[in-house]
Formats: sequence, C-alpha cells, structure tokens
Amino acid sequence: MKFFRITPAVCLCLTFLPLLLSAEALVVYSHRHYPSDDLLFAKFTEQTGIAVQVVKANAGELIERLRAEGENTPADILITADAGNLALAKAAGVLRPVQSEILTEAIPENYRDPDNTWFGFTLRARVMIYAKDRVSPDELSTYEDLADPKWRGRLLSRSSSHIYNQSLLASLIAANGEAAALEWARAVRRNMARPPQGNDRDQMRAVARGLADVAIVNTYYLGLLHHSPDARDREIAKQLRVFFPNQEGRGIHMNVSGGGVTRASSRPEQARQFLEFLVSEEAQNTFPLTTSEFPVVPGIPFSDLQQSWGEFTVDPLNLGTLGELNPSAVRLFNRSGWE
Repeated sequence: MKFFRITPAVCLCLTFLPLLLSAEALVVYSHRHYPSDDLLFAKFTEQTGIAVQVVKANAGELIERLRAEGENTPADILITADAGNLALAKAAGVLRPVQSEILTEAIPENYRDPDNTWFGFTLRARVMIYAKDRVSPDELSTYEDLADPKWRGRLLSRSSSHIYNQSLLASLIAANGEAAALEWARAVRRNMARPPQGNDRDQMRAVARGLADVAIVNTYYLGLLHHSPDARDREIAKQLRVFFPNQEGRGIHMNVSGGGVTRASSRPEQARQFLEFLVSEEAQNTFPLTTSEFPVVPGIPFSDLQQSWGEFTVDPLNLGTLGELNPSAVRLFNRSGWE
C-alpha cells in the first residue's frame, strides 16, 4: 500500500486521502520537497485568499493516482520535476490546456508545452562537476567527450532509470541520432568508477572522497550542498567546481521543474492563478536563493553562488522533445548496459 505526505507532515493512506482534503482548498499534487515551496504557497494564499493543500509523492505515483481517480480527483494542480515527467502526464491525459497571456509571455517557448498543458517555472542545468584539485577545466569540453577512454574509471552518475539521465540522453538523441547516443551511453558506462547508485549529491560526495574525478549532476544539487546545515556537505561543496559543456556548440542541457492544471480540476481559474503566481517576480526571485534552481523568466537575477559558476549558453531544444524521445532513451539505456 502506498502512502502520500500531506503538508504539513500528515501521512495518509491513498484509500482515505480524498475524504481528508479540504473541499475549499486548491489541491496541489507535488513531486517537489522543499520547505521554501510551502512558504511560497503560503504567500500565494496571503495574496489571493485561496487556500492551498499539498500532497507529496514521486512523479510516477502522482500521475498514476490522477489516472486512477479520473473525474473524481481532488487535485487541481500537478507539479513535478523534469519535462520528461510532464510529458508523461500529458500523454496520460491528466492535464488540460491553459490559456494565459501571463504564462506564455513570461516563459520562453522552449520551456512550456506547445499545447499549453504544462509550464516550466524553474530551470535545472545538468552539467559536470569536477574535483578542483585533480581536474583542469581544460580537460573538459562536451557531453560527447565523456565517452573518451581518457575518462576510464574517472566518472560517476546516477542510474539510467532516473528521468534526469533519460532526458539528458534524449537531448543527445535529438542532437546526434540514436546510434551515436547508444555508443555514448555504452562508453560513459564503461568509464564509470563504480556501478550507478545514489542521487546527485551522492555522486558529488564520492568525487570529494576521491572515488572519481567528474560527475554528471544538476547544478542545484551543488547549491544544496553549499547551503546544507551539515558542515561536512558544505566542506565537500568547496572542493568541487562546475563545468558547463558544449559551449562552442549547442550549449548545456537545461530542464525544468513545472506544472499544469489537472484535466478534472473543479477550480481551473484558481489553478491558473496559482501557475501565474509561480512565474511572478516574487516567486522567481525566490527560487535561486532557496533551492539554487535558475529562474525560468528572463531577466531575473541569479544568486551570488550561481553567478560564481560562470556564464553559459543553453541548448535551445524545445523540452517537449524530451518527452517524445523518452521511450527511445529508455530503450537505448537498456541496450547500453547502464543500470
């Protein structure tokens, strides 16, 4: 039996969940797990008078929950990380199109669904971090270069079953074709210092310990280490540097955290207001400082830490493509031997 976490800190069985959600509140099913989000949602309530109740679980569970509930779902909003998950929600038919000039004007076209079913509100760069005492940035160049045998035993990454890596491989399929993407996945797996395990922070901790020299991670995880209450994590962050690959070509792989209005929402107008609040200046200024994610709205300043990582160019690929190519990415990973 699966359980979902209701903010604040109440754990309820799926069977009884609808009975315990407020009939008056805007219900958000969220894959995100940051206390700063709860504070932001409280600010939305303060400004609009619209109460918000949050159900937290992973993306797959939330999407399946919405499918099972159908027209009877209490959820008005789905929030999840990665365009791949958002595309899966769209394909499952659990999101509805939203017409909003505020959203379409604020969010660049490549960070929202062409059919307006989902919208990005934070950006997440999947790049390389390296041990500053063992690697010169001159050694690093592109994602493709990580397939070079010079990196044998020097790389780390999480499992291929995670959507972050699936979307990265989908971007390589879009750039170079399936055959090249398959060979890249095989070669990078051969170059790993250990079998894939753990999350992005675990990869960085292992690099700091000397297990490997370079890891494929999302930059915001390095920000979380920098701001961690654990002094050991803060010390680890000081040993690492960010490298933005493919700067002479298409640019870095950028993904989103985003959301959409559920197909069966009984409060679609309030739900639209909620999404619009997430791209407001107030909300967008919050994300770099609290979660170390980049703002999706152009012109919002980066945090001092993000600025210290340096400037970068971004792959202009429309992120809807990542969802379209996800099945291919999964199939190639299965063939490559990348667990």
